[in-house]
Amino acid sequence: MLYTNQQLRLLYVHYIHPVPFNRFTNLLQENPSLEDLHSYSALQWSYVLNLPLEKTEQFPMKYKEISCLPIVEMLKKNDCIPITYFHSNYPEELKRLCDPPAILYTKGNTLLLKKHPCVGIIGSRKATSYSKKALEFIVPPLVDHHIPIVSGLADGADTMAHQAAIAYGGKTIGVLGHGFSHMYPKKNQKIAEEIAKNHLLMTEYPPYFPPAKWTFPMRNRIISGLSSALVITESVEKSGTMSTVEHALDHGKEIFAVPGSIDSALSAGPNKLLDEGAKPLWSGYQIIDSLL
Repeated sequence: MLYTNQQLRLLYVHYIHPVPFNRFTNLLQENPSLEDLHSYSALQWSYVLNLPLEKTEQFPMKYKEISCLPIVEMLKKNDCIPITYFHSNYPEELKRLCDPPAILYTKGNTLLLKKHPCVGIIGSRKATSYSKKALEFIVPPLVDHHIPIVSGLADGADTMAHQAAIAYGGKTIGVLGHGFSHMYPKKNQKIAEEIAKNHLLMTEYPPYFPPAKWTFPMRNRIISGLSSALVITESVEKSGTMSTVEHALDHGKEIFAVPGSIDSALSAGPNKLLDEGAKPLWSGYQIIDSLL
């Protein structure tokens, strides 16, 4: 993959300041080609990044250091391909976000980023066998129509969605809320390696970046952004799953919810969505009829 000088410079800046693309607006308006960043003072960095001066004191030194490193080659040695916002491989769907990722760090089949449509499947980390059973009805028709499954590789429903896509011979995209040098939850290391090898694993964070409470809600907007439709299997009424739904609604995406038993707390989320206008889902063919 070839990179322009502008793309490389954006990668350098992002590597030391990993924030969404919209946070670089001032910098790009002032310096669209990102030239001569090595000469910027801490005060200039403070101005263009809209940060307190004390937070940019190390920026001049850090930028000079990172720009001297063969960062792309270093990432490639770890099978990581960075895709910048300006690159032709960057998905147009993510550009429609108000805060698109500046860089996508990817492992695996980047051609999946150009597959359309994709379907996001999410739910509770405490999802039960009911989610697994529901996916037996939802995933096979999507796989038959070569529709990739997008999820967040979290415990529970996310993992079940990835596993179902793989088991039925389909493709899946795992979106992480941290860099590749970390794995959360740790027990998903094996499936993450499988996705990285034969599917697509991606994150907006550089490899060194650890998981944090706020990084997972940020990840959710990418799941929503890549997906033409979003499926919720099980979820409590207030959860990270519901934050992904909010992103999807903002983006005008189709919302499908698996109806559940009224005595299950994990059905409260989907049932509430159904009351608010989501489509009840019992077969993957319903999604296909809606999207194709």
